[in-house]
Amino acid sequence: MRSLEIHAPGDLRLVEKEPTAPGPGQVRLAVEYGGICGSDLGYWRTGVSGTAVMKRPFVLGHEISGRIEELGEGVTGLAVGQGVTVHPARTRSPLPEELVGRENLHPDLTYFGSAAQDPHTDGAFAQSLTVDADQIVPLPEGLSTRRAVLAEPLGVAMHAVTRAGDLTGKHVLVSGCGPVGLLVVLAARAAGAAHITAVDLAEAARERALALGADEALESTDGMDQRISVAFEASGAPASLDGILRSIARAAIVVQVGNLPPTPVSVTLGPVVSKELDYRGTYRFVAEIEQAVQLLASSEVAEQVISDEFALEDAQAAFEAAAGRGSSKVVLTFA
Repeated sequence: MRSLEIHAPGDLRLVEKEPTAPGPGQVRLAVEYGGICGSDLGYWRTGVSGTAVMKRPFVLGHEISGRIEELGEGVTGLAVGQGVTVHPARTRSPLPEELVGRENLHPDLTYFGSAAQDPHTDGAFAQSLTVDADQIVPLPEGLSTRRAVLAEPLGVAMHAVTRAGDLTGKHVLVSGCGPVGLLVVLAARAAGAAHITAVDLAEAARERALALGADEALESTDGMDQRISVAFEASGAPASLDGILRSIARAAIVVQVGNLPPTPVSVTLGPVVSKELDYRGTYRFVAEIEQAVQLLASSEVAEQVISDEFALEDAQAAFEAAAGRGSSKVVLTFA
């Protein structure tokens, strides 16, 4: 089988490996689609994603979908040929009591395609993948594996919405309309937001936001509607956060979805005090991927988040497209 490894910034390699047979309690699946995430792009561009620094080659990817090929001994409730996605996180030790319900913050958590731990955790950009059966998330009837490749980033978006609290009847801002920002629009609407304002410099991104359910799409936060009481910063750009803090209404909630740089940034924090803002972080997700597949099954419009599709052998071109200003979610095909 072929897998996609990162060896250094800009150095992607297709590597031949033997598939791993499933052991007891495991499942082997044929990967059909893989979505390129901002973290994958970070390793490809600079060798860094957030606070994780690449020290040696590893397999990229954590957004995948496919079909079960083989069941290990003792696995029940799943079937060969079944469409699935995969929860990419694993823990091997008990969760500290103070983190109950927040498994995403486990200090020993590993995640597919991540350099956060050493040794690094190989990802899922491979034609064949063997995982523990409890990582498998079956797809609801009618959900294609192509659309299901969005389940992991939608889980991230849904967790961000959860961090914001009840959105029922709220006016919401989403700043940054890349793939996760677009999925935050989808998740916020599903959570009951009454009005959604999207902000992005790129016209194509604004158009996608409107297609995903935003009520309006603007170039900046200047003159923002003072009824907006919840904002999601989804670009990871300090200037975007600065604009939100300056423009958001008093007593608002601001959720930081986009990864900010691991170095000091310039942001005017005075409004956090003078407006008594509630600034919250959000990190990956807990079990929201299970709700994500249900939302995807009922939302055909979600597929508009996917802008480009490339065969695995064209991975370099796929990463270049994903890094371009006109793209949204770029996916690889593994068949």
